Amino acid sequence: MNVLVTGAYGRCGTAIIDHLDEDYNITYLNRSDRPADHPYGDYDTYVADVSDYDSIRPAFDGQDAVIHLAAYPYVDGNWTDVFEPNILGVYNALEAARDAGVETFVFGSTNHVMGQYEAKHAPEIYQPEHGITISPTDPVRPDSYYGTTKAFGETLGRQYVETEEFEYPSRFYALRICTVNSKQYDHPYGDAEFGVHNGDWERGSEAYERAVGRMKAMWQSRRDFAHQVKCCLLDNSVEFGVFYGVSDNDRRWFSIRNARERIGYDPVDNAEEWDEPPELKPA
Repeated sequence: MNVLVTGAYGRCGTAIIDHLDEDYNITYLNRSDRPADHPYGDYDTYVADVSDYDSIRPAFDGQDAVIHLAAYPYVDGNWTDVFEPNILGVYNALEAARDAGVETFVFGSTNHVMGQYEAKHAPEIYQPEHGITISPTDPVRPDSYYGTTKAFGETLGRQYVETEEFEYPSRFYALRICTVNSKQYDHPYGDAEFGVHNGDWERGSEAYERAVGRMKAMWQSRRDFAHQVKCCLLDNSVEFGVFYGVSDNDRRWFSIRNARERIGYDPVDNAEEWDEPPELKPA
């Protein structure tokens, strides 16, 4: 199966490299290459910017699926920051997939499409037995321009697969990714430990414990994320679907029931099984 990954060298893209590279014939598209001595410098890169249709279009030829991850990923971004990479970028990717006849489109969406639920209930929502469950059918409540652009991408994808005049893509999977971290911080204490190493707080502080509580709900391990993507690539029954990207954490508030039932997502990690961070090693 030929697969194109855009935004290949971000945290989610490198999880695909680590776990799926040997399973598929993958083309990695990124707006910049990586030097040979970089941890991901051994992979051939199709260098192009998703905001430039003509530059990305040839990469879609001969592909069976696209995993579209390229985006501006920060909630503090303004409209200028997000417009070209997130609005124009997803439109260009869908148009290129349509023109090239690509069947499957996996869209890297975000939990921030529903971020106001967290904002309303934090910090209580970070504790065990908070009693809150959010399903893919609940009303969209973005918390930022970033979240709004991802909601746009989901809706645009639905238009492409459900409108008769668009023959391709024929399947669209929106993964509302929670928190996927780099290999160094791929554990439920990842954000808290990053804050320590960044000088933001001390280990054991109130801010540290709050970061741990949130991650124990939001963590999606790199292997669980790659598995969920693979479930989408293997599926041929879903026309349009929204699925939360999170591991099987006891205190998660996003439901993965439909991901289990519709695409066979079966995460192996549960953040509650960790009671301390590992000794960190260099990336």
